[in-house]
Amino acid sequence: MQEPTVFIVDDDAAVRDSLTLMIEQAGMHVQSFENAKTFLNAYQPNFFGCVIIDVKMPGMDGLQLQEELAWRKILLPVIFLTGHGDIPMSVRAIKGGAIDFLTKPVIREKLLICVRAAFTEAKKRLSDATQNREITTCLTKLTRREREVMLLAVQGHSNKEIGSYLGISYRTVEIHKSKIMQKTGANNLLDLARIARESELSE
Repeated sequence: MQEPTVFIVDDDAAVRDSLTLMIEQAGMHVQSFENAKTFLNAYQPNFFGCVIIDVKMPGMDGLQLQEELAWRKILLPVIFLTGHGDIPMSVRAIKGGAIDFLTKPVIREKLLICVRAAFTEAKKRLSDATQNREITTCLTKLTRREREVMLLAVQGHSNKEIGSYLGISYRTVEIHKSKIMQKTGANNLLDLARIARESELSE
C-alpha cells in the first residue's frame, strides 16, 4: 500500500502554504490545489489518503465538492476547514460523511489528529472496497440457477423448500449449494449470508 497523502483544496494561497508546512513537518505527504476543479482534473484512481477542503471557494464550493466526490465514488475521507462555519453547514458536512469540520485558524495538533483519523478511515475504506470487488468477482462465477439457490438459502429456506420452489430435486439443491460454497469461499450459511448482504444480492 502506498504512503497516504493529504490533498488540500483551498483558494487562499497563504492557507495552503501554512497547512502544507504543518503537515510536512509531521512527516506526511501533501499536494495542494487552488480550487475544486483543479483537484478533480488532477485526481487519479490511485490517490490515497484524505482531502482537506475549504468550504467557501469560488465556483464549486466545499460542500458541492464533497457531493461530487460521493457521486464519483471517490473514497478519500474529507476534513472541512472554514473561516465562517455555522451549525447547519457543519451538520450537512458530517451527515455527508466528513471526518471533521474545523475552523480557521486551525490548531496544529488538532489538525494532525484529524488527519491521522482520516488516514485510518481511508485504509478501512480501501480494504472494504477491495473485499467488495473480490466478492463481486466470486459471484460472477455463479450460474443463474446457483444465484437463485443462494438467494433462497440465505433467506432461510430449507433444501426441500428450495427444491420445491425451483422444481428441482433435494439432491440437486445440495449439489448447487456445494458449488456455491466452493465458488464463493464461504465456510457456512452465515458466511454465505454475509457475502450476499455485502454484495446486495439479498436486497
